[in-house]
Amino acid sequence: MIVGIISAMKEELELILNEINIEKNETKAEMNFKMGKQGNNEVVLVVCGIGKVNAAICTQILIDDFKVNSVINVGVAGGLGENIKPGDIVIAENLVQHDMDTSFFGDKKGQIPRLSTFDFRCDANLIEKAKLACKEFKGHDCFTGRIATGDQFMSDVEKVKWIHKEFNAIACEMEGGSIAQTCYLNDVPFVVIRSISDNSLTKEFMDYEKFLPIAINNSTHILKKMLLML
Repeated sequence: MIVGIISAMKEELELILNEINIEKNETKAEMNFKMGKQGNNEVVLVVCGIGKVNAAICTQILIDDFKVNSVINVGVAGGLGENIKPGDIVIAENLVQHDMDTSFFGDKKGQIPRLSTFDFRCDANLIEKAKLACKEFKGHDCFTGRIATGDQFMSDVEKVKWIHKEFNAIACEMEGGSIAQTCYLNDVPFVVIRSISDNSLTKEFMDYEKFLPIAINNSTHILKKMLLML
């Protein structure tokens, strides 16, 4: 099996890269794809950069050029659920793109026009493996639900409240929805996993320098455990 692993920022892959014997590097679209092995799996790890276009291009390259059988996206997100705290983990059950709006033509906000689905559902098997990988965490909770994606950094509390209410989303970020759409169109199993940095609804924040190592440790732990289970 070939597993594609995507993060938006290089810090999110640093620890796992130190534990994998990288056998080959290849650059496409200014992205560096690192190939190696972990357990019984071949892995391709890549930093896609921030935003939906970067993430979609990266995912399509993984599918077309590296022939991945599944995609795991890890990174950070803002929490939207009332019980979600900084440091917690959110595993997406499905994703929507909150900044897609063709409601003028009668579409529901978030609906991508002429597409047969409203949301993009993560693979049930990958969700279960991510949940199992989260069980050993101490001091942080794990949630499953909908993640909303858009090309906007959410600093407006009213907009955050709207996204939470409109889409029933429990986290918000900038890449997962486009990775999900690309995998959906190519019929490739995927899952999106996020470490929570803040929650604008509850006004809980964690200092970035304190949060970053927590997020990195979380994603590394989940990836290692999941790769052993695949």
